[in-house]
Amino acid sequence: MFQQTPVYDRLVAERGDVPVQVRGEADRIHRDLAQVLRQTSTSQPSAPQSVFDPKAPPTAL
Repeated sequence: MFQQTPVYDRLVAERGDVPVQVRGEADRIHRDLAQVLRQTSTSQPSAPQSVFDPKAPPTAL
């Protein structure tokens, strides 16, 4: 992607490889979210698709 420089190497040595850490966390969050969404979609098939789409019409006041 890009050629590393001595400055980048020194920063990685001091602070760790932050871009790699961020990508790892993003991948973990993506997997966790996918699992939650799969569980939600299989356990609540009759749930409304949106909070703005009520299951029953509102009652008159």
